[in-house]
Amino acid sequence: MNRIHTTLLENKKSLSIYFTAGFTQLNDTVTLIEELEKNGVDFIEIGLPFSDPLADGPIIQASSKQALSNGMTTKILFEQLQNIRKTVKIPLLIMGYFNPILQYGVEAFCIQCSKIGIDGLIIPDLPLEIYKAEYEPLFLKHGLSAIFLVTPQTSDSRILEIDAASSTFIYLVSTAAVTGGAGEFGPEQMDYFKRIAAMNLKNPLITGFGISSQKTFSQASEHTKGAIIGSAFVNFIKNNRIEDVKLFIENIL
Repeated sequence: MNRIHTTLLENKKSLSIYFTAGFTQLNDTVTLIEELEKNGVDFIEIGLPFSDPLADGPIIQASSKQALSNGMTTKILFEQLQNIRKTVKIPLLIMGYFNPILQYGVEAFCIQCSKIGIDGLIIPDLPLEIYKAEYEPLFLKHGLSAIFLVTPQTSDSRILEIDAASSTFIYLVSTAAVTGGAGEFGPEQMDYFKRIAAMNLKNPLITGFGISSQKTFSQASEHTKGAIIGSAFVNFIKNNRIEDVKLFIENIL
């Protein structure tokens, strides 16, 4: 049983936080991870910045642009994280696009993740079929869970395929849009969350996109195991000190 499994077995809704590595300052990554764990976050998605994102809204796009301008690279991220398991115990995932991973070398990337203690990878533009045909054995060899996304447009048959190929949780994208905060979820989205939860999949669902407050966190996790906050947190650290992370988390939980 890996760290993600252990966390998902806890009798509580899970809060995951996404942030872009190298934002706002190049060397903020480790300090942010430690602050998030200290203040009760259940797992963390470390964003690998990329110049040509597909699903990122304007806030995360801007943070990636700044992180790249700061000098963040895959190699530097791994250097920053090499001792992270000396101080941090919660699950850590890397979320990013496949191009930088391919450029680094997929096997070399997996080896570095394993050495560091990364638990899983979220790669929105890696198709399920390509993963299964070419990379699944590599991920499994290095103890990395592949997390796949489902959206309101994903068919039930496709969701079942994703569930069969998954081993920890499924990322339930709340809306047919890019990342970014929402005031609250309406009846259509709540019905969608309920419908997917009623499929009784073998993997728990964690909801992401559009979660920015205690209200939306509660809505997003009402029918699922928990929720992920990205843009709202990235915007918070843009305008506040890392020491103020506690205030952000207190306003969610």
